[in-house]
Amino acid sequence: MNIGSRLAAVLAAGLLAACGGGGGEGGGIGGTGTMHVSLTDAPSCGYDHVNVTIDRVRVHQSASAADADSGWSEVVLSPARRVDLLTLSNGVLEDLGQTQLPAGKYTQLRLVLAPNDAAHPLANSVVPTGGTETALTTPSAQQSGLKMNVDIDVAADKIADVVLDFDACKSVVKRGNSGQYNLKPVITVIPVLSDAGLRVIGYVDPALGTSSTQVSVQAAGVPVKATAPDATGRFVLYPVPVGTYDLVVTSSGRVTAVMTGVPVVSTAFTTLNTAAIPISPPVATLRSVTGTITPVTGTVRALQPLTGGPTVEVAWAAVDALSGAFNFSLPIEAPVKTAYVANPPALAFTADSAAAGKYTLEAASAGVVKTQQINASAVVPPVTFTIP
Repeated sequence: MNIGSRLAAVLAAGLLAACGGGGGEGGGIGGTGTMHVSLTDAPSCGYDHVNVTIDRVRVHQSASAADADSGWSEVVLSPARRVDLLTLSNGVLEDLGQTQLPAGKYTQLRLVLAPNDAAHPLANSVVPTGGTETALTTPSAQQSGLKMNVDIDVAADKIADVVLDFDACKSVVKRGNSGQYNLKPVITVIPVLSDAGLRVIGYVDPALGTSSTQVSVQAAGVPVKATAPDATGRFVLYPVPVGTYDLVVTSSGRVTAVMTGVPVVSTAFTTLNTAAIPISPPVATLRSVTGTITPVTGTVRALQPLTGGPTVEVAWAAVDALSGAFNFSLPIEAPVKTAYVANPPALAFTADSAAAGKYTLEAASAGVVKTQQINASAVVPPVTFTIP
């Protein structure tokens, strides 16, 4: 099962709960409802701006409906709206609008981006840190939209709120030394009951309030929502489906910090700590781990199994679109772990010495997954993944 399939499985229970499941009220027998769509983003990797121009969002009750079939409902942005995804982290949402549509279950969603053309050559673009703005090469199927399978119930006379979580970090792919970049969108669709909960709030040390720090909530080693903290160290993860998660903090030059058993409910915020007791992982020595994957359209991530669980994702590598090369910088020292406690007077993280330097590299392509265990305590030879 690849990461996308695992993420779908992890979110399934939360999505069904948020959307009303497959029957009962919201099953959609007659009447009309409203779908309201917003956009948010996870942190980016090495970019100052990632711009996409959104033309419309389309939904259909059939997962197999073709672009020209009848039955599509649309949220149309007129004119098309150019959005810098990197302004949408830390709980910020971009309102894309809403539309009335027949009540019922919707199983297909398409996000349609405007093309880069002569009139708007940088409609979709990226600005690498320290570089110049460059057009993003968009998918060949862009005219019909980026297809996502969803499970959303729209009840008669009610509003179904849907958030598109566009992961800019994983969606921009460098093409060798050409100076060009591909857009390979990674998007999660999260239905939202209300803004009364579904939110995790906390603080890291202000020294970690940079774009190189990532805070995520994970389930079974799969990030469900991620963000970078602000300059004060405060982070907000929203929206997060109802459930129990592991909070993972990674930052360049620090060991990984994990807080297990973080609850998320729909009726109240989950506040982990205050600015007076921030999460501050110890300083780490980093090991460079390199390799290649074939085909170059695959993905690679680094997992770290903690003693007694859980296993968490600590890094995700951008695979070069031409060479398939990837690179990680992984902490040698032990990760630290603690359990969630409501209103803690202090945070007591403990080093997991047995997990120091031990990682599993996981490569995936077209549903096929291969893994390689490594020990970063010593030099790691280049790792090669070949997926048929």
